[in-house]
Amino acid sequence: MCPVRTQRRRQYWQYLPNKLTFHAHISSQVLVTTSCNRSDTFLIAMAALSADQSRPLALAAAAGAGLLYTAQQLIKAITRRRDPALGREAGSSGGNGSLWQPNPNPKWQPPHKQPAPFGSDEMHTVDPAKLPTDAMYPLIISAVVPRPIGFVSTQNSEGRGNLAPYSYFNVMAHNPPTVAIGCSASRLRSHGRKDTLVNILETGEFVVNIMSEWFVEAANHCCGNFDYGEDEMELSGLTPLPHDNERSAESQCAVAGRGCMMTWKPPAHTSLDCNSTSCDHVKPRRVKESAVQMECVLRTTHEVKDSSGTVTCVIVIGEVVLMHVHEGVAGKSPSGKLIVDINKYRPISRLGGNTYGRVAGLFDLPRPDRGPTQQKLQYTSTAS
Repeated sequence: MCPVRTQRRRQYWQYLPNKLTFHAHISSQVLVTTSCNRSDTFLIAMAALSADQSRPLALAAAAGAGLLYTAQQLIKAITRRRDPALGREAGSSGGNGSLWQPNPNPKWQPPHKQPAPFGSDEMHTVDPAKLPTDAMYPLIISAVVPRPIGFVSTQNSEGRGNLAPYSYFNVMAHNPPTVAIGCSASRLRSHGRKDTLVNILETGEFVVNIMSEWFVEAANHCCGNFDYGEDEMELSGLTPLPHDNERSAESQCAVAGRGCMMTWKPPAHTSLDCNSTSCDHVKPRRVKESAVQMECVLRTTHEVKDSSGTVTCVIVIGEVVLMHVHEGVAGKSPSGKLIVDINKYRPISRLGGNTYGRVAGLFDLPRPDRGPTQQKLQYTSTAS
């Protein structure tokens, strides 16, 4: 209940016996309650109208409040309409605040054009071979957006940890689940390699933790240029998860069926052996604050070289051998498969410069699909 609305409401009902006093205040009441709740504005204005219908001010207040109230109800009806194909409330806000919205152009039909909303067709044409590196970098990172962030934890052969975020990152396949990380050359190391790459090449293991809003500041702190061997997880205050053989019986919540993480295990035909639903296959520590963690082993690397033959980036390709999903973000697909709930996940992406992005709105578009026996193009849902 709006405190201003409550106080004003008491005052006006006290003024009802005195019509002159009540009408002296009705205009300010309409303005105050409109910002709090349009339906209350309508009720109070109607009370004023019933007190004296000959007053022009009361008539104007009632008419204006009625229009505002009607508009509010119309907006609610539009934003709460159900999407028959998805079976979800578009724009509805549940307990965690839904991000679902209508798609941008719901009336579009093929082959109608969808032109860019600009006044001309002029383009800036860039030849990367003729553009200095320091000019190409801001262009690329501001154009390819948003980029998911792989928060990569590694260990060297002596057990010292390293933790760093990488926006040159993405998933490349699902069978087997495969991720790729672009490790650009480091100008701070004589060998030209980032600490993450040095550790991965040395041990063949790493963990990809996905960043969410609730710990983005601590994760961003790990971007600092720290000396090799310094553990950014300790420096940032983030929490390393212990390995399975280091957990006490009480803390092995996933094994006991009470716990915090839902763990995906590799298929039975693989050579990996996992007797516990929370066992770890790699030595680098997972970040407890991350809602999704992927234990990975190195499969191959690819060197990216410039025109002079200098290695400017090494692309690391790893296979996910164990995946952990916090029960707080775990959801189910329409067919009952484990998925991650985007409303609770709140993932962070990287844009240009120092800018991060958050998921502020979602909409579904079923893809066009033509089966071998179909004569017409049909739109089908990809949910499974």
